[in-house]
Amino acid sequence: MVQLIKPKTPNIISNTSGETSQDNIPKDPEGIKKYLGVIPDPVGYRLLIRPYQPAAKTKGGIHLSDTTRETIQMTTVVGLVVKMGDLCYKDKDKFPDGPWCKSGDFVIYGRYSGSRFQTKFGEHRILNDDEIIGRIKSPEDILHLF
Repeated sequence: MVQLIKPKTPNIISNTSGETSQDNIPKDPEGIKKYLGVIPDPVGYRLLIRPYQPAAKTKGGIHLSDTTRETIQMTTVVGLVVKMGDLCYKDKDKFPDGPWCKSGDFVIYGRYSGSRFQTKFGEHRILNDDEIIGRIKSPEDILHLF
């Protein structure tokens, strides 16, 4: 009988509050450069998306467990466009009005769209450029069903 074991994701303590590196995408220029060097570059007409992960504490003061936050991130349909392939939105027949989004935009995509993978910074997805459903200003405006 074969026993399946869930792979452990890295749990590197990055600051004094106890947040892990999965929760903490770097914000300083050197950290961002390192982050962008770790994640893969999408090729062709694909986009690299970082799914939205909610805060560890709700507005009402309830602390969410890591498992709950991972479930929300896995089932969310909202993400941040991190990188775009060199052919994204270049097809003038398919996208006559130009690109639907750009790097830095929050977008909505299908729940089962794209290929999921983990890095030390958390979950990412690679989607085709035509799998974007909409662009939004703030991920907190979308209710997350899980």
